[in-house]
Amino acid sequence: MDLTYEKSCGAIVYTRGNGCILYLVIQNIGGIFGFPKGHTEDGEMEEQTAVREIYEEVGITPRLLDGFREIDEHPIPGKEGAIKQIVYFLAEYTDQTIIYQKEELLCAKLISFEEATNLLQFDGIKNILKKANNFINS
Repeated sequence: MDLTYEKSCGAIVYTRGNGCILYLVIQNIGGIFGFPKGHTEDGEMEEQTAVREIYEEVGITPRLLDGFREIDEHPIPGKEGAIKQIVYFLAEYTDQTIIYQKEELLCAKLISFEEATNLLQFDGIKNILKKANNFINS
């Protein structure tokens, strides 16, 4: 059986506040916590998709950091032979107001690494967050 891939791009988005790193975690309409991401559009580079989707979902324009690119893959429930592939970058922003897209998201919040790790339901994204946290702190 041939596998089909649905590709999305996004980023682990963070800012610094009071000497702490705060991660921007979103909750989709289905109740799943994660990071801003979305499908690539024709002709877009991965980085362009990530920045566009972040802006569409939470209203900010972060700066992507060089040297961080991680991939999370998992089967798509209810679609036999379909694999969701999500490319994550690492993105930092300062002095911008988060305005989340209420049609697609239940909430968007800035939280610590520990809080984010506890909220995320899936090991794949938890591991990417851990790599991002190590990258920032190295």
